[in-house]
Amino acid sequence: GGGIALHDFSGRLGELRVHFHAMRLRDSLFLWVGAAPALASLAVAMCSPRDNIPVATSLLGDPSDTASACLAQRLGRCGGTGRKGVGFCLEERLTTLFCVLASKTKKQIFVSYNLQNTDSSFTLLIENRIKEEMMAFPEKF
Repeated sequence: GGGIALHDFSGRLGELRVHFHAMRLRDSLFLWVGAAPALASLAVAMCSPRDNIPVATSLLGDPSDTASACLAQRLGRCGGTGRKGVGFCLEERLTTLFCVLASKTKKQIFVSYNLQNTDSSFTLLIENRIKEEMMAFPEKF
């Protein structure tokens, strides 16, 4: 569809109930992640014609907090095999989530990550919850 699709879901990740809000637009996807209503950060990632690593930048919030930009970059994965050591987020493990998102969305990805916990094991839970929801409701992404 060409319209806007809204999709809200949540999950208990460890001791925390985390809420997700996805807004699918024609050429982009906005994804909000948080435990309470806030918009403390916003980042965007988009595919580059020169590389299979998305270009990501922070639009709102503390630029030294790269959680939103890293998640946007991984969600905006452009396909291909990827190259370790390129980009500021690639030291983190790339999961199949980003290949799935890229192949399904091929869109500019906006991410607002509003959680204090940026530990890699916790962010993996976040990624897995998003992947689970995408598999269940691909039309929403």
